[in-house]
Amino acid sequence: MIKTEGWQRDNYFDQTGLPWVLPSPNMPLLDTAIVYPGQVILEGCNLSEGRGTTRPFELFGAPYLHNAAVIENVEDQVLAGAVLRQTAFRPTFNKWANEACQGFQIHVTARGEYRPYRVTLALLAAIIKTHPHEFGWSSPPYEYVHDRLPVDVITGSSKVRLDLEQGRSVLDMEREWAEDLRAFDRLRSRFFLYPP
Repeated sequence: MIKTEGWQRDNYFDQTGLPWVLPSPNMPLLDTAIVYPGQVILEGCNLSEGRGTTRPFELFGAPYLHNAAVIENVEDQVLAGAVLRQTAFRPTFNKWANEACQGFQIHVTARGEYRPYRVTLALLAAIIKTHPHEFGWSSPPYEYVHDRLPVDVITGSSKVRLDLEQGRSVLDMEREWAEDLRAFDRLRSRFFLYPP
């Protein structure tokens, strides 16, 4: 393996001085890449993940969304490092194409504090609670999987979906994962080219 010169583990791409090259048509900016690890979960439900807009994955919503209700029901402490800006948008393709969607734009204000997976799960929890009849999970297939819900494929199992449906706190869910995450961190650290 060959190390990159002048790069540190905590560097973001914009600190390299290199131009951003789209790794995907739906990842036009570094800002997109920062929110993507959480927002990709929205591919498994009937919320627009912003495809068909100029800010995919940063923008999300649906025609049925009531922004104020969602904001009132999001666990405040999980939004550390981000601000939600209420907005409206009209995707040109994909989910809700050519329909006016109410929703939000995620603005990451403190990269070191922002936890994309946590934020998206908290938003989903609030949306499920406030829109139980309008919100829905997408049906299979997803990618090459035909026998499981897309959200279960994305998150790795049905556990996250079932916890969200049961109204569990995202912070409680995270506590259950804590030991497994510590074990994974110990395992992966053996393979780091760049020390933390």
